[in-house]
Amino acid sequence: MFDVLSYKQRFDANKVTLVENDGHPYIVRQGSDNGQKGFIDEDEIYLNDGNTISFGQDTATMFYQEKPYFTGDKIKILKPKMERFGKDNAQFFLATMRRSFSNFGWGTSSFSIEVIENQNITLPTTSNNEIDFDFMESFIRELEEERIRELQSYLAVTGLSDYTLTLSEQDALKGFETLEWREFNVTDVFNVKNTHNILSSEIAENSGGVPYLCASAENNGVSSYISYNADFLEDGNCIFIGGKTFVVSYQKYDFFSNDSHNLALYLKDCEAEKSNQLYLATCIRKSLAHKYSWGNSISNAKIKGDKVMLPVRDGAPDYAAMQDFISAVQKLVIKDVVKYAEDKINATKKVMKNKDEYKTNEDKSFLSVAESADYKEIPR
Repeated sequence: MFDVLSYKQRFDANKVTLVENDGHPYIVRQGSDNGQKGFIDEDEIYLNDGNTISFGQDTATMFYQEKPYFTGDKIKILKPKMERFGKDNAQFFLATMRRSFSNFGWGTSSFSIEVIENQNITLPTTSNNEIDFDFMESFIRELEEERIRELQSYLAVTGLSDYTLTLSEQDALKGFETLEWREFNVTDVFNVKNTHNILSSEIAENSGGVPYLCASAENNGVSSYISYNADFLEDGNCIFIGGKTFVVSYQKYDFFSNDSHNLALYLKDCEAEKSNQLYLATCIRKSLAHKYSWGNSISNAKIKGDKVMLPVRDGAPDYAAMQDFISAVQKLVIKDVVKYAEDKINATKKVMKNKDEYKTNEDKSFLSVAESADYKEIPR
């Protein structure tokens, strides 16, 4: 189904210069953001074809790339031999491909061209023993429409669909570059405490509803949700610092912690709102990240001598400016999300109308018949 090709030119991630959207996508082996590290501006003769799948050889990360792109090291290009392969069905292919490669383990194997070419994947087929593209595209379309409806409902219920900036939010964006900043002792702004120490060997994963935090940058530091002795519970509505990794996050809810080296910072002289604490978490990260690393970890004793840069008004931290700025940024992001949801719903309705695929309540959903679809293995 695919030709497995090598990149036209490898661009070293440590040597490239990322640019704004003026360049072309730069795809590496990372597992987030569709594999895209950013954009680079290089000679277009080295662009790999769009409408292909990028495959990380030693990570088994794979993503559909609609547009031409540059790559970093160890990326293979899966170019379809099928005329009908495209963005309407690519996610179905990716889902079954990831399942087929799920036994891959970092450090135990590496995918050469031969390994990739010899891998089998499972796909739905028609009564004529051909790949059932109609089913795959309808399945993906219905999944997408369902998720968009859920997103619209969430935005409406939470009030996030209102993305009109207030005057104070507009002023916060306009005045950001002219803010006055000053250093403050961390302990003048926060009460700092060490968290409790609950080893991962002592907990049952997914045993409850309380976040169990570790010092990871993924998923806001939450590794699982557990049930445990309430005596070890930490108060939420604070800034959490992973002691050994200096990962800084805002924690809204009460939580358990995996290490007593982790720190919880509680705002002293201001009402602790989510918006101003998100701002403060970024200020702490920017002010102190250059000092701390795995070999030189932060501690309760060390942070007592640290300072953090904050915007000020009349000599005190300007918490109002922090809240307005974060609220404005959130609305700008939500505006894009709302418009995306509206555009996707309208596009889906248009496609369904053109194809005369509006269903009655008595029609069987593609989702409900997925388990009964006829599947067979087809060599890649």
